[in-house]
Amino acid sequence: MKILDYLKKPVVTAALGLIVGLFIGLVVLGWGVWPVHWTNADPSSLRPDLQDDYLRMTIDSFVKNPVNELAIQRYQELGADGPAVLDRIRAGYPDQNAILNFVSVVHATLPTATTTATPKATATPGSGPAPAKSGALTSILIIVGAIILFAILGFAVFKYLIPHFRHTTSDSPANRARDITSQAVMTDYSASGTEQPIAQFMTTYVLGDDLFDDSFSIDSPSGEFLGECGIGISEIIGVGEPKKVTAFEVWLFDKNDIQTVTKVLMSPHAFNDVATFQRLQAKGEPFLVERGKQVVLETAALQLVATVSDMEYGQGAMPEDSYFERLTLEIAVWPKTLTPPA
Repeated sequence: MKILDYLKKPVVTAALGLIVGLFIGLVVLGWGVWPVHWTNADPSSLRPDLQDDYLRMTIDSFVKNPVNELAIQRYQELGADGPAVLDRIRAGYPDQNAILNFVSVVHATLPTATTTATPKATATPGSGPAPAKSGALTSILIIVGAIILFAILGFAVFKYLIPHFRHTTSDSPANRARDITSQAVMTDYSASGTEQPIAQFMTTYVLGDDLFDDSFSIDSPSGEFLGECGIGISEIIGVGEPKKVTAFEVWLFDKNDIQTVTKVLMSPHAFNDVATFQRLQAKGEPFLVERGKQVVLETAALQLVATVSDMEYGQGAMPEDSYFERLTLEIAVWPKTLTPPA
């Protein structure tokens, strides 16, 4: 639900759309479906094995057409890779005399030879294999694209998920709720002769905690997992922020049961409004919230008692007693074999 709440924000949706669009445009379409291919690249841009083939063909051509200037020009097109390519093919070339003649011509005239300009490489879509140097360009583009994507994502997280980070500030609703919870005193059931519950929790909602959703694990005294319970926002009233909560859901999950039991705690306005009452009734049995009131939830092996320890309704431009300013709930759980307090 929290993720869905974030996605409902138009700016967050736009940021995510931009990220997805960049990924599809750059990675899927730009590098996958319609990649850029290079034509008219000089031999110095070829892979080493293709450079070897190029020089072999150059020497073959020189044997049949011994034009020194043409041989020098073709050798120069290999650039700084020329000597290394010549060394690689020298031993395996079938006509060693041709190699010696080519080397003598190239090495004798190369220092004074004039370099012939070669056509610059041009990029055209889908026309021939990409040269080796295009791999470096692709890597650079990938790195730049990744940096842009992470920058946008980081900005979106920091800027538009800020309600989550506000929970860490000292005056946030969540922290005020924790302060209230820490000062609340839990019921000592043993003082009244009742068996102590196997699990006992206290939780508080404060207006402004729009992501309120508290859950607790229920374990046996030996540490065995028995189930979970919790409370979350069920219904709000009005529009705008902060959300004005008019009903909460208290739920109990039992690992030995097939379904989660839910009951709805409602403000007087929600409880007395027929449409709201009927709508929330589908989520669970409705209860009117009153200070000190207890709500019991039962499953196959567990019994939960939720006690309204404290509460206050909000005051504002809304119907009277329609939303909660504050709610503190004590939750106690017993095994089904024990009897909870009346």
